[in-house]
Amino acid sequence: MTAVKNFFKERKFNIIGSVTAVILMWLVWITAYYCVGNKLIVPSFTETLARFFKNFASAEFWAGLGGSLLRTLAAFLVSLIGAAVCAAFAALSKVFKAILKPVMTLIRVLPTLAVSLIILKLTLGNRSVSPAIVTVLVLFPAIYAQLTAATEGIDRGLTEMAQVYNISRRNRLFKIYLPLVLPNTLSQTGANISLGLKVTVSAEVLVNTAKGLGGMMQESSLSAEIANLAALTLAAVVAGLLLDIAFSQLKWLTYKWN
Repeated sequence: MTAVKNFFKERKFNIIGSVTAVILMWLVWITAYYCVGNKLIVPSFTETLARFFKNFASAEFWAGLGGSLLRTLAAFLVSLIGAAVCAAFAALSKVFKAILKPVMTLIRVLPTLAVSLIILKLTLGNRSVSPAIVTVLVLFPAIYAQLTAATEGIDRGLTEMAQVYNISRRNRLFKIYLPLVLPNTLSQTGANISLGLKVTVSAEVLVNTAKGLGGMMQESSLSAEIANLAALTLAAVVAGLLLDIAFSQLKWLTYKWN
């Protein structure tokens, strides 16, 4: 009982803020519904909520949600591994870091819509793989930037001492950089995965992926099922929030480093 009280005491402002935000968004939705007065533009909240829970009994919904989540997690893992390798080389070599800088900038500014369509052509119309590739192109430079910022934040005196004592690059990487960078990286895992889900679903909408939330949204939009479109959007938001909360707890694993 004491643990529960402490949990809510430590997070009371976050809880109050979250509840207030939900209530405000609900009031905006209700106000927009009555102001517009057209269900084909703004669906009613009750109808959307009914479709939201009705989807739980649909095998198609779970297949679509599972497909989107798998693409997101696969894209995140590829991005994390690629960014970690590049950040490691960048931390040990200024030349490599200088070469990567314009490359990362170029990837970061690529327009999502154009890239989605180009990748769809390059993958010979594979509507399942192309959204994951687009997500990698968004997450990879973002995670790399987080890792390089974390390495640059390491005490310069510590890195200079490692060079003075001629500590090998391997030991510097695994015994200095990694323990200091990992806590910050793990704390941002939830945010990165939820961002990845958002990008994946958006790319699925653009290429009309069959087994994905985005493809289901596209079908609902074309058939003018606006309530179901809103319900699917709500499902994507809830899934993103749950992923953010769940994976953000990884930061507890880093207490011994802190």
